[in-house]
Amino acid sequence: MEKIDVVIVGGGLAGLSCAYKLAEKNMQVIVVERGGFPGSKNVTGGRLYLLPIKDLAGDMLDGAPFERKVVRERWSLLGKDNSISVDLMGEKFRTEDHSYTILRANFDRWFSDRLMEKGVFVIPKYRVDDLLWEGNRVIGIKAGDEEIYANIVVASDGVLSFMAEKAGLKPKMKPGNYAVGIKEVIELPEEKINDRFNVVNGEGCAQLFIGDVTKGIFGGGFLYTNKESISLGIVAGIKALMEKSPTIEAHTLIDTFKERYEVKRLIDGGNLLEYSAHIIPEGGYGGVSKLYGNGIIVVGDAAGFALNMGVTVRGMEFAIASGVIAAETIIHAKETDDYTEKTLSYYENRLKETFVMRDLQSFRNMPDFLDNDDLFTFYPRSFPDLLEKVMWFGGEPKERLGRTLWNELRNSGMLSFKRLKVLFGIKDI
Repeated sequence: MEKIDVVIVGGGLAGLSCAYKLAEKNMQVIVVERGGFPGSKNVTGGRLYLLPIKDLAGDMLDGAPFERKVVRERWSLLGKDNSISVDLMGEKFRTEDHSYTILRANFDRWFSDRLMEKGVFVIPKYRVDDLLWEGNRVIGIKAGDEEIYANIVVASDGVLSFMAEKAGLKPKMKPGNYAVGIKEVIELPEEKINDRFNVVNGEGCAQLFIGDVTKGIFGGGFLYTNKESISLGIVAGIKALMEKSPTIEAHTLIDTFKERYEVKRLIDGGNLLEYSAHIIPEGGYGGVSKLYGNGIIVVGDAAGFALNMGVTVRGMEFAIASGVIAAETIIHAKETDDYTEKTLSYYENRLKETFVMRDLQSFRNMPDFLDNDDLFTFYPRSFPDLLEKVMWFGGEPKERLGRTLWNELRNSGMLSFKRLKVLFGIKDI
């Protein structure tokens, strides 16, 4: 029975990063991808934070096809017919390589081509049906009548991870740990994007929306500027959608979102290039699967490595970091010729030393915090209403601003102890 060193199931960022680092050590690696090419099924928004992975990545991303450096951060609270937006701009974002927007179809394909230049076999349109076992150890994969034997299988097959579930490392899906993301890529000339977002060539904006965009259920909207297009979409919690009464279909949310005045003006005259949907992990620290077993390692979305921090959503740098550290672990296992759980536990221990597990641990209570209807209904409605009253001048004499603010804060219920306690995470004594 002839074995290769590693077979990687899934050609996303985690799997490709793992393959790149293994190829540097001249290991025999095959990447199998269900789509027509790596990136064809990856529909992330998307945005990649570079500084957390700078040391881990090394030269891996040199020459990568980034779209725009994010120099403006915007957050918008959408009421029913009004909104408030905060716009952050800083020289630090302009002068440092903090984060870039990317189009995954282009980015992953470039990454795949770079791997093949290093001698890695990347096989598209390859659907894996099962794992191969020898006792309690994974020893390869099966696709139809074809079998590939390997010392290690890397499960990089996405958020629902059939491989991790088959290996008993991932429990059955819980709706509360997942959301559905729907995205459109809208073509616009570079100069129009620059004018509408007040940026220059190569610079861009990332904007998050909360409130009426999801009609009061858990989730939000996002917008990322690319060189000559805009990535626009919504994310809605699956559990919240299931419990919504009357029911609402997720795909209708983005149509309504695009008709909002605040969004319509930004995409006016654009041409729809792409429409896609995807399941997204939302469980945070509590949604991370068991990360390894005998002969298998789980990386990226398959492991649950994603973090919704409220003000931003992170995942791609987690995927790359986990892929690189998985490669380090596999290299160590080959040196000792031991592919058991005992040796592969190095993977989890190493992750705990990095931002991956540390940030997930630091924000482990975020899913509970975000599980608060007021964040998607009450506050997006109340704050725009408050500011609208302050700025509105009608036929009657204007009330003092202090009185207006106090009356609105008191009458709206924003000062209620119950709401403040929930908002600031104060536990019952």
